[in-house]
Amino acid sequence: MPIEPVRHRPHGDGHPYASSADQRIPVRPSLGEPFVVGAVSTAATAVRCRIEGGEVVPLVSGPALGVDPAALAGGEGHLAEVQAAGLRADGAWHAQLPALDDSAPHRYRFEAELADGSAWTGPWHEVSAGAWRSDGGTLRIGGSADHPRLVPGSVAWWTDAAGVHRVRFALRLTDREHVVGFGERFDAVDQTGRRLDAVVFEQYKSQGRHGRTYLPMPFAHVVGGDGWGFHVRTTRRTWFDVGASEPGHLLVEAAVSPDTPELDVDVWDGDVPTVLQAFTEQVGRAEELPDWVLSLWASGNEWNSQRVVTERMDTHRELDIPVGVVVVEAWSDELGITEFRDARWTLNPDGAPRTADDLTYPADGAWPDPAAWVADMHARGIKVVLWQIPLLKTDESIERDPVSFTAEQTAQVLADGAALERAGHVVREADGSAYRNRGWWFPRALMADLSTPEGREAWTAYRRYLVTDVGVDGFKTDGGEHAWGDDLRYADGRRGDEGNNLNPVHYAHAFGDLLRSAGKAPVTFSRAGFTGSQAHGVIWAGDEDSTWEAFGWSLNAGLTASACGIVYWGWDIAGFSGPVPDAELYLRAVAASAFVPIMQYHSEYNHHRSPLRDRTPWNIAELSDDPAVVDVFRRYAHLRERLVPYLAEQARAAIATGRPLMRGMFVDHPRDERYWAFPHQFQLGDDLLVHPVTRPGAERWSTALPEGAWVDVWTGETVAGGGAVERDVPRDVVPVWCRAEAWPRLRAVFAP
Repeated sequence: MPIEPVRHRPHGDGHPYASSADQRIPVRPSLGEPFVVGAVSTAATAVRCRIEGGEVVPLVSGPALGVDPAALAGGEGHLAEVQAAGLRADGAWHAQLPALDDSAPHRYRFEAELADGSAWTGPWHEVSAGAWRSDGGTLRIGGSADHPRLVPGSVAWWTDAAGVHRVRFALRLTDREHVVGFGERFDAVDQTGRRLDAVVFEQYKSQGRHGRTYLPMPFAHVVGGDGWGFHVRTTRRTWFDVGASEPGHLLVEAAVSPDTPELDVDVWDGDVPTVLQAFTEQVGRAEELPDWVLSLWASGNEWNSQRVVTERMDTHRELDIPVGVVVVEAWSDELGITEFRDARWTLNPDGAPRTADDLTYPADGAWPDPAAWVADMHARGIKVVLWQIPLLKTDESIERDPVSFTAEQTAQVLADGAALERAGHVVREADGSAYRNRGWWFPRALMADLSTPEGREAWTAYRRYLVTDVGVDGFKTDGGEHAWGDDLRYADGRRGDEGNNLNPVHYAHAFGDLLRSAGKAPVTFSRAGFTGSQAHGVIWAGDEDSTWEAFGWSLNAGLTASACGIVYWGWDIAGFSGPVPDAELYLRAVAASAFVPIMQYHSEYNHHRSPLRDRTPWNIAELSDDPAVVDVFRRYAHLRERLVPYLAEQARAAIATGRPLMRGMFVDHPRDERYWAFPHQFQLGDDLLVHPVTRPGAERWSTALPEGAWVDVWTGETVAGGGAVERDVPRDVVPVWCRAEAWPRLRAVFAP
């Protein structure tokens, strides 16, 4: 198909938060609302838009809306410039078209004068204006069209000539109620007074500033009053206004299918555990994972060879810092993400998966013997997790990549992609062609269609030998956020508007099934997810800078994710991006991380430049000229090992009862207003209360203790609860309190 000299896509890239230079803004205009059309052409000297039966509007050079690349990219970091470049558009043109004053379909097309002196006329594009109407579809709340929590007269349907596209309604709130949930939320624990949406998105850093998240859910608890919760039962995008526009009203808006405009909202009365049990009974509940996931996880983006990773683990051993899991991101060539870097094999031109017998490893290569290396890690008591993404590079994406690949590598990944495409196991565009990633990370790569058991099996078949022959124990299922566009097509019959949010759920499901099929626990390690992710492995909070602000955002994320049924959650200790944290921030984060479900450190790729940005305790100690950092880290790592039995017991209880393992104070004390002044303190299971120090320079720290007797785990002192207790907080101490009745069995964890 020839490339048109002028490109216009009414829906653009499908980016949830930014407009493309070649799209219509808004995509669906309202009656009486002017709208903008954009086009991209480097071949035209003049472009105009002809409205059928009406005027001709000349386009002006430049994009319609300026985009702040730093805001979307998160600022400094190895992906920031890549993301910013993806938002630039050379040859952009735009024009504002007059408002449509009726709901009938209208058409427009572009005409251009080209640099070679020829004229060009493009195809017609249809547009119609819509409006909110009181009827148009079916809304059921708690199974009824008339629920007591529904605000009368609040239901409306946005409709144009193509059908109904959205529904909106309001649920009642009282001034005593707080709203918590909506998946993993970085900006705040209590979402009252805020506006947010639920769409899976890779906000690279600064999630708390922008209110975006890798792991949204259209589910929340309403605590402080009678106690209730709700789930908007959809995989399409939803929007929420939690009393921001109108106090006392929780405004909900949801995309619906124009073909069958209907929506169900489940409402459950009860406390947080009751609501959470009902919700996870419907969408999936966490599966108990082996105790080893509760030990320290260690990784760094630049640990890219058998020698380097072994050296890092040797240093852990030499410094007596126990580690239970090593996550290796840079193990492959980042082309197919299926073989260890420098592996050799004979080309499989049909794209058939390789087996262990097909592969050889040069003695002077990056990984001379992966299976022996994994066996060595196992002998040390360390499990091995390998990094993945659900994308496969193509000829186009390889050309864009600055890394050099051999002809054999390129031929194999293209053959693999062709085989998957032939079998129907890649996501497709509306015209049936293969979707090429529209995002900035691995741009133009093929995306695996994991929506069916067959697709999941086909994708993981290329990795099976890693489990069965090499012996790896899990997979870091990174990067599940790259499906943009409502019109994509999935093998399970869904379009993009209802299938895109499910990509990360299917992705973790695929690798969990692979591990189960080989007799291993389904340990996946994901940053993206949606409703249903509760049932699949471990979650970490994604990419963040090493700042105090991001430390607080990450705690918000953990508490809100836990309130939505995520049991195994953690974050990159003190952040993974940018300059390394100073000793104070690092140790405050280490102390806090020892008391969240997953304790792990990680660091961003920095082109192997010095000084290293590893978040290992010895690197932080060296760069901050503070040897005590290693001593403090060692103490908390050993404490963490002693805490594992308690964590495992409490994880089982969380799965069985719906009482979160990382438990915000609102769970057990929903009507106690004082806890909202201490949003980052939490209970770790039934018997421990943790209050991370999140402010630099703090010397004293106040914690609100529930009624009853509590023991300061560091001093053994017993105090009476029911009020705020203040204690000194030197940089190596995080306030932790134990219920007095549990202290006899937990004392040895803190004073062995």
